[in-house]
Amino acid sequence: MAYQPYRPTRVQRRSRRNRRFAGSPLLSILFFPAVILYHELLLRLFDGDSPFFGLGLLRILFFSLAAGLLIGLILELIPARGVSRAIGIVLIAVGTVLVCIERGCRSMFHVYYGLTTMGSMGGDVVGDFAGTVFEVFVGILPFVILSLVPLVVFVLLRDVIVNDREQEGAVRVMMAAAVVACQLLGFLLSFLTARPLYTYDFTVSNGIPEFGVINSFRLELEYAVFGTPEPDLSGFKEDPTPTPPSDGPSGDPGTSQNPNTSEDPAVTATPEPPKEYGYNVMDIDFEGLAANSSGNLKSMHEYFGSLTPSQQNEYTGMFKGKNLIFITAEAFSPYCISEELTPTLYKLSHEGFVFNNYYQPDWTQSTVGGEFANDTGIIPNWVNGGWAVNAAIGNSMPFTLGNQFAKLGYSVPAWHDHTYTYYNRDQYLATFGYDYHGIGNGLVLPHTTWPNSDLEMMEATVDGYIQDYVDTGKNFHAYYMSVSGHANYNFGGNAMSKKNRETAEAAYPNASEPVQAYIACNLELEYAMEYLVDKLETAGIADDTLIVLGADHYPYALVTDGADYYNELRGVKDSEMVTSRYRNTLIMWSACIEEPVIVDTPCYSCDIVPTLSNLFGLEYDSRLLIGRDVFATNYEPDQYSSCMPLVVFANNHGQGNSWITAAGTYEASTKTFTPNEGITVDDEYVSRVSNLVAGKINYSKLILTQDYYKALFG
Repeated sequence: MAYQPYRPTRVQRRSRRNRRFAGSPLLSILFFPAVILYHELLLRLFDGDSPFFGLGLLRILFFSLAAGLLIGLILELIPARGVSRAIGIVLIAVGTVLVCIERGCRSMFHVYYGLTTMGSMGGDVVGDFAGTVFEVFVGILPFVILSLVPLVVFVLLRDVIVNDREQEGAVRVMMAAAVVACQLLGFLLSFLTARPLYTYDFTVSNGIPEFGVINSFRLELEYAVFGTPEPDLSGFKEDPTPTPPSDGPSGDPGTSQNPNTSEDPAVTATPEPPKEYGYNVMDIDFEGLAANSSGNLKSMHEYFGSLTPSQQNEYTGMFKGKNLIFITAEAFSPYCISEELTPTLYKLSHEGFVFNNYYQPDWTQSTVGGEFANDTGIIPNWVNGGWAVNAAIGNSMPFTLGNQFAKLGYSVPAWHDHTYTYYNRDQYLATFGYDYHGIGNGLVLPHTTWPNSDLEMMEATVDGYIQDYVDTGKNFHAYYMSVSGHANYNFGGNAMSKKNRETAEAAYPNASEPVQAYIACNLELEYAMEYLVDKLETAGIADDTLIVLGADHYPYALVTDGADYYNELRGVKDSEMVTSRYRNTLIMWSACIEEPVIVDTPCYSCDIVPTLSNLFGLEYDSRLLIGRDVFATNYEPDQYSSCMPLVVFANNHGQGNSWITAAGTYEASTKTFTPNEGITVDDEYVSRVSNLVAGKINYSKLILTQDYYKALFG
């Protein structure tokens, strides 16, 4: 009998196929939790700015299990298995795209962005930064490839993972119970160990390393709809102190004539008594306002009324009636200044007010965070998932320099040498009082490059307001937001770096390309400032004009995956977790300053508006700004005071609030306070300052959400 090979019947073949597609119930349950946890761990592994291990990892584990089990349960409940598999592919693909975008944001901007920010910026970034986006994509390509692994696995094994055999009812109930249990454990752990970050201090950028991507997006959407939780405001109120009487802003506390002096040498002159200075306050009845208010407004009236105002001083009104030019310089740092290479920036930073202890914190909001702090004197919080500048649009903002000088009849032009609508700059600068023009709205430059030339912006704008002042005497306050110093720092895609490459390479022959490129693009700012100063001097009004220049943020794009070129630039080794990373400089120069004025007082970007308000003798209330006049002296270095010098680093990279005072430095990353040499503070000093810092952060947010200035002044 001839051999006959075995041939399974049709019924047997169907049975085998069904067993193959039946898959493993355990695989079906655990696959989606594993996918989410894989993406979370991958993002965490590639994030060099955050520690991998810690309680954040445990919180992410619980939230990932909850989200993954929920997705698996939903797909299990859909009777059409083909539909379930298609939905699974879409969900994994969307998740993969989101984590890749977050990795790109972290690489490009050093922050994670929320869904609302992605939506508002997406078109602008793709349209205006296409070349940079491609460079970032190439840089994160290993991450992208690894992130695709779950999608590939699911596509290949979809019939096994989402199989034809339904889970038993008891298993479904257990999955639902596990979802609730894991979410509850994650919530309890978050609430007990990171309550501020999870609630009133929440930002997506700080939330992702602590709670994961999916849960941070959930919190962002929840707070956008229902509002961000608020802390117990009663704990931030200062001990009531009597408000000193005000001489008013019109009382010029500058040098006065001594009535006892005489030209007759025979008459003995009586020594001039010490000058008594008033306070920068306005006539506001906080006590009466609080008595007729409730809720947040009542708390705000009580809080601001309890603060000690800053005292006027020898510099009050020093520039009264003069002009102001204020530049927020893109990614500016003092380490691009040298006497040989940038003589104008060197002159401006060494011959006017010389700030030796100035900081520009990382507000995690890219350019607009620093610009907001510079322009408002308020800490730029994330407000219900959005930038502070967006929350300010349409509000009453009477203390911005644009609004203050416009009130005095100054012309208040503003320019930015990039797309005028980017970051909604056309809207918030209008709120700040400026007559704003950018590319596409009144500013025309001879060349269109990325980034554009600050020098060309100055050449296109300076003559107009200078000539108007010379011809008519109309004062001006001109504001600029520069762009030439923008990343990425290389000689391939950065037009300003390419333009000035030879000069930078000759000056720094041994530096890396990113450092050389950073120096090169900042040379364009040097040439812009050289042009500006020359025009003022040629017109004979350099004595009548104060130039102010401060950064929006330090050049964080010099910190790339695996390399910290900012440390190379400075010759200092530290990290973004510590306050020393954000040391910068503030330029305040006028030809009328005969000798340099050395300022060793700790100060930062929120101090710019109150300091300039005092220098120009403007009418403002120092209690209503978060920053302070740098020159006010009504404090003791070793004692707590609500008007002492205070530099705030709000929730620095999720570590908590760091701060610097005249007494010393508190590092949130290590929870340590280091007093300055020769300084001793009492046992309650650190806790009281930390409480004051928390109050400043939270009331900065309430100023915007409550439109507080409108409530005060109408």
